[in-house]
Amino acid sequence: MADITFDDFMAVDIRVGRVIRAEPFPEARKPAIKMWIDFGPEIGERKTSAQVTAHYTPEGLMGRMVMGVVNFPPRQIGPFMSEVLVLGVADAEGEIVLLSPDQDVPIGGRMH
Repeated sequence: MADITFDDFMAVDIRVGRVIRAEPFPEARKPAIKMWIDFGPEIGERKTSAQVTAHYTPEGLMGRMVMGVVNFPPRQIGPFMSEVLVLGVADAEGEIVLLSPDQDVPIGGRMH
């Protein structure tokens, strides 16, 4: 990968949010979960679809803090409009593990 500048990094708006609603997404081509995430008063609520069914259930995601890129344009995924990209890392089997802060931080806080 090519090197980026600090300004390039700062152009990506990564915030912490809390999952306030989650439900299965059976219409998706690959198993996925729809999530509604509260990013605080500045950003508000955003929704997304994520292929995280190997490690998470909709019920288990409720209340969970997640990291997401909030300044990508919306993307249509089947009948669902995704407004944020949640961040994760693949485990040894290639299944996504969501990134989240390891301590309680204010919702909407920007990653530095």
